[in-house]
Amino acid sequence: MSALCDPPGAAPPGPPQNPAHRAHPLLSSQELAQEIKAFLSGVDPVHGNKLTIKEHARCAILLLRSLPPARSAVLEHLRNVFDEYVCTYLLELESSEAGLGARRTQGPNLDDVVQEIQNVLSEFVRMNPKAWAPVVSAWSIDLMGQLSSKYAGRHGVPHASSLNELLQLWMSCKATRTLMDIYTQCLSSMISTCPDACVDALLDTSVQHSPHFDWVVAHIGSSFPNTIISRVLSCGLKDFCVHGAAPVDLLFPTAADKRVPKIASVVGILGHLASRHSDSIKQELLRMFHESLGPVRDQQQKATVPFLLQLAVMSPMLLGTISSELVDSLKPSVLSQLHQHFAALPREDLENMVSIVVHLICQTSAGAYRILQFLVNTAMPASVITTPGLAVHDSVREACDRIIQLLLLNLQKLVYNRGSASLGDAPPRAVPFLDELKGHVRELCVETLRLERKRFLWQHQLLGLLSVYCTPSCATDALFYLLTLARSQEELGLATQLYAVLSSCMSDLLPATVKKCVCQIHTGGLSEQHMVQLFHNLALIVQWEGEGPASMSTQLGTVLSLHLNDLGQLLLHRNPEVAEAASLLLSVCPLPRAIRPAHLLVIIRSAVHQFFLVLHRQCPTGISYSTRLLSRLSGASPAAMKAILQQLVEGALHPGNAELFGGLAKPPAGDDTSLEGTRISLLDINRRFTTAVNFSGSVWSVFH
Repeated sequence: MSALCDPPGAAPPGPPQNPAHRAHPLLSSQELAQEIKAFLSGVDPVHGNKLTIKEHARCAILLLRSLPPARSAVLEHLRNVFDEYVCTYLLELESSEAGLGARRTQGPNLDDVVQEIQNVLSEFVRMNPKAWAPVVSAWSIDLMGQLSSKYAGRHGVPHASSLNELLQLWMSCKATRTLMDIYTQCLSSMISTCPDACVDALLDTSVQHSPHFDWVVAHIGSSFPNTIISRVLSCGLKDFCVHGAAPVDLLFPTAADKRVPKIASVVGILGHLASRHSDSIKQELLRMFHESLGPVRDQQQKATVPFLLQLAVMSPMLLGTISSELVDSLKPSVLSQLHQHFAALPREDLENMVSIVVHLICQTSAGAYRILQFLVNTAMPASVITTPGLAVHDSVREACDRIIQLLLLNLQKLVYNRGSASLGDAPPRAVPFLDELKGHVRELCVETLRLERKRFLWQHQLLGLLSVYCTPSCATDALFYLLTLARSQEELGLATQLYAVLSSCMSDLLPATVKKCVCQIHTGGLSEQHMVQLFHNLALIVQWEGEGPASMSTQLGTVLSLHLNDLGQLLLHRNPEVAEAASLLLSVCPLPRAIRPAHLLVIIRSAVHQFFLVLHRQCPTGISYSTRLLSRLSGASPAAMKAILQQLVEGALHPGNAELFGGLAKPPAGDDTSLEGTRISLLDINRRFTTAVNFSGSVWSVFH
């Protein structure tokens, strides 16, 4: 008898007295002794026959009704009933798949016994949930874990990764579905009072039987999302505080998954719920974070932030869920609370926390640019015009400065230690933070060109790391934006500095950048104002005195000369500022040694046309650019000089240019009739004379 009873003080009240028990009246002492003997021996005390599994189970049920303190032994025995049912169920499935039919020939029909077990346990839980719900929930959830692991390798059981198929299989089995219903009833009865006991059992079983137990987690989480999310985090924090966070210094665990067994289950359960309940998870994590920053009440409150950081380290999903909203909530008041919260920690622990934060930032993809802006804005020195109440504490500013420096250092290690993967190697490890910043190259360039102290240095260094990481797209994009948006020599110097850094590890960077500039121009990707600025910046770099043939100015001139035809077309642009800027750029570019005559003739015609246009507009700078361009083109070859002289003479004799040389743009009014039929064109006469007389190679050909 003593083997059946729980320890003193642990036994719940006796069986409920209600009409449901009329079919099963309480046993007398003699009858109770016989039932205990039959239960222990498995033999009918009257006939001496061995009890079948159904008879043995009913004996256990009757004993449980009449002697509730025997629940531990009875529940342990009832595990066999569910195990037998599941085994029979899977054998029937295998027989059905093999075409042998689904007849119950492998074992007894235990449906009615399973139903009786559910009825009696449900009755106990309903009548006294405080005493029975923790015990029954732990028993049912542990039994589901054991059955899931035991039969995971059977032929008809899907793989653990096929969660939906696994869930469908087990919920189609009456035994496991009954266990799920029993646990659900226990959890429902304890939600309003103390659900932690049920959730603790869920976590403990998840630790032992994951991933085969994941279908249980998915089903229960979908049925009680808010309760499971909040209580799982609460139970995980308690376990973390006991195993992971030291009582005094809160040393951060380096191997939390081993020292804190339940934290892996917390991550797994929240991972299952994230697809449908990410908002609830996010709100609960944020609530825990902000509540932990209030006046310190207990050890768990101190351990909350390290606990949340450890969850983020172990789960990129949780990190992505909370990162953006967490940054948005870090107002100056919250930052002050955070500073006070960690002010008492030893320096070594603070350094560990900062290192973990830097690691998490590197692994963050969602909201990476927003996080960067927050860090940079917070780390910037205070301004005299800062609105009162919005200034942050100097220690907070210094901490952000420290985080940025360590972040850049860590990114540099990750970028330059990646190497290039060969066919036999695994691909280089990704850096999610930089992957997300790929789409914000223009914004980074704009921020860099603001030349704010510290800020532009950080962002310029980040541009270099991003360019090396995302070769070659980000490198050409960064140089393109810097060359296009720079408005002063100091700003333009940032482009040359970036090129000096990147050229040492990238080949053909400048040709790719110039090609991108030309493509953006001809596809309409640049506004006319930006085109003018780009041409002026390129011309300025070409004219800078380089330090040898490897300098950017020397190389840029050589690369631009390869696009002479593309740039020459812009001499006829409808916007005079664009045409003048193109004329300036072409006037400082070195001409290639071999240039196709057709291309050269087109450029000469465009340059002469541009020359007469700036003469009409009386633009001194335009005249200077055009003059220099024509002088440079004339030195390309004797044929080029002859063509320029011919185009200039033709332009000077054109009626539209007569006013440039003291003539009238149009004949005087009233003279058209008198001159009709008698007008003489020196140009026409010259053309006819040139074709009639062969002056090739002589000075007269140039004269005519």
